[in-house]
Amino acid sequence: MPDALDVPPPDAGPYDALLLLSFGGPEGPEDVVPFLENVTRGRGIPRERLKEVGQHYFLFGGVSPINEQNRELLDALRKDFAEHGLDLPVYWGNRNWQPYLTDTLREMTADGRRRVLVLATSAYASYSGCRQYRENLADALATLEAEGLEPPRVDKLRHYFNHPGFVEPMTEGVLRALADLPEEVRDGAHIAFTTHSIPLTAADTSGPAEGHGDGGAYVRQHLEVARLIADAVRERTGVDHPWQLVYQSRSGAPHIPWLEPDICDHLEERHAAGVPAVVMAPIGFVSDHMEVLYDLDTEATAKAAELGLPVRRSATVGADPRFAAAVRELIEERAATERGERVTPCALGALGASHDLCPVGCCPARAPRPAAAGADSPYA
Repeated sequence: MPDALDVPPPDAGPYDALLLLSFGGPEGPEDVVPFLENVTRGRGIPRERLKEVGQHYFLFGGVSPINEQNRELLDALRKDFAEHGLDLPVYWGNRNWQPYLTDTLREMTADGRRRVLVLATSAYASYSGCRQYRENLADALATLEAEGLEPPRVDKLRHYFNHPGFVEPMTEGVLRALADLPEEVRDGAHIAFTTHSIPLTAADTSGPAEGHGDGGAYVRQHLEVARLIADAVRERTGVDHPWQLVYQSRSGAPHIPWLEPDICDHLEERHAAGVPAVVMAPIGFVSDHMEVLYDLDTEATAKAAELGLPVRRSATVGADPRFAAAVRELIEERAATERGERVTPCALGALGASHDLCPVGCCPARAPRPAAAGADSPYA
């Protein structure tokens, strides 16, 4: 076995920075309505309606946990990179709140960064979970060009939904949640794997164009992760827990079909079927942000209490060191590909690793807009 000192440090190849790109969230009561105005820009939603929507945030002091959780992830990434000798600075920019993406890219340009990898805090393929991030990147790059700056080239890390460093922490979270249930209901517990509901049209057109229809990549990828976790739980406990993929956090007009069933409806149905307990596993979310804290920990948990149904909610990945290590592996993988080397992407399950570069027609928008970090990018 070679000495550890003989192992070369990780190589980021042509890349000189990593950008953590996230949704953003308010950090005080005075931020809530301006934040929601950013999120809903162009939809003409009155401020009074935004104040009603903002009640979820006001319940938690007007503070979304997502920004603090991103700070923790930044620390975890920098710690992992330093421990493994990966010399790659990490920046952070948000789509809808400070630090804003455009400001961060302006800072990176001033720092001389020319090739940037982007880690989005969304693991799956969909318009809102991937292409919209790429559109925001294109908007920010166009702004810098209009200011007379030469922005860096940006490439987005591939979807990591079935990377072991993403799946394994969630598996352990489900095991801990099951162990926390009363012993008399534990073995009969049902696992409700939850993710954000999206319109059926967006689900069907998620992923590369050749895969559109039949639920698209969004549903297939979530089902893959749910199967991986359920299989691992069975192997480690000897209990084959029934499970289902369900949805939460719907925000669209009631006449537009969205993915179902909703988690609260699902809890009612499982209770009526005689299920003794439920574990809610939010596999669609990287961290315990507002949609987890309110829609699951508050609303769904209250529904379960009303039914007299024991429930537990498992943890998201957050800043788990294994996730930070997974990001480093994804960087090394992408760097090797850029160098023209043959690589075996790390992934669990039958779907294998996702595409490195989003192809033309991937997760299309209702109206065509420029998107960076893809085969159709004007900023390649």
